[in-house]
Amino acid sequence: MNSRTKGHNFEREMADLLRQYWPDCYTTRYKGTLWQDHCGIDLVGTPGFHFQLKALEHSPTYHDILSWMPKGSNVNCILHKRNNKGVVAVMKLEDFLRMVELCGECLGNKFK
Repeated sequence: MNSRTKGHNFEREMADLLRQYWPDCYTTRYKGTLWQDHCGIDLVGTPGFHFQLKALEHSPTYHDILSWMPKGSNVNCILHKRNNKGVVAVMKLEDFLRMVELCGECLGNKFK
């Protein structure tokens, strides 16, 4: 399977998975815009988050990818898949800590 097909399949697989949380989650190729795709957003319909997906055997340059993703209040997250190794989620520390804080508020501030 060529890398382009592998990447598109991964995007569809993640969109299907994330529809459990965001029912309107689709790939930018299916329901998005060329501008969103150009900005590094691979999935749309995920309020509060921008997702960039990578299906690569080597580690992409996470810092570089996060730096050119859109700025703003949404959390920028990279989902990276390797064969037989699963998928990891990568985000900036400040976004992760903001999510932990929000979870703490939902759970009665158990994290403070």
